[in-house]
Amino acid sequence: MNPDKQLTDRWRSSELLLLGGSAGSFKILFRLVSILRPGLDKTVLIVMHRMRNHMSEIEPMFAQNSSLLLKEISDKDKIERNAIYIAPPNYHTLIEKNGLFGLDVSEAMWFSKPSIDVTFESAADSYPDRCTAVLFSGANPDGAQGLLKLKQSGSLTIVQDPAEAELPEMPLAAIKAGAADRILKTDEIFELLGS
Repeated sequence: MNPDKQLTDRWRSSELLLLGGSAGSFKILFRLVSILRPGLDKTVLIVMHRMRNHMSEIEPMFAQNSSLLLKEISDKDKIERNAIYIAPPNYHTLIEKNGLFGLDVSEAMWFSKPSIDVTFESAADSYPDRCTAVLFSGANPDGAQGLLKLKQSGSLTIVQDPAEAELPEMPLAAIKAGAADRILKTDEIFELLGS
């Protein structure tokens, strides 16, 4: 089950790893954080649907499981490599062309703030062909259009096999939109991102 060379080369040449998910994605993202190693030389951004106005233990739990610096984004944080960022609740996270993160307070999309689509679309504008984006389990189509924009801009787009997603609506929407360069089983995603 070795990832093919073209896929591996595209992953290794990317600068920004975007991970999007909603219900059913927590365990996978938690495990992924543990396999990303120092020397990755990429920025990692996790956009996960979160409860509004609710304090969360996500950051400390993920940080304990990570060998990379891990933090929740604040407005105008500098985008650093070899770090994992988590999009905060109650804001949309934007990737700005000046190398900073921005937080946006506009309306929720798909009942979600942060919205995966908003972040992915901003990444397509700022890092057009320098991203690897992966969309996991979720109960709505958020992320599908953003993933399509990333694909159209030249980035590598991967969707978790819906048969393995706890809630397949999100990956299915991305596949239906034609947004996936690859549809991979969960273990294949771990193998690629750990390579």
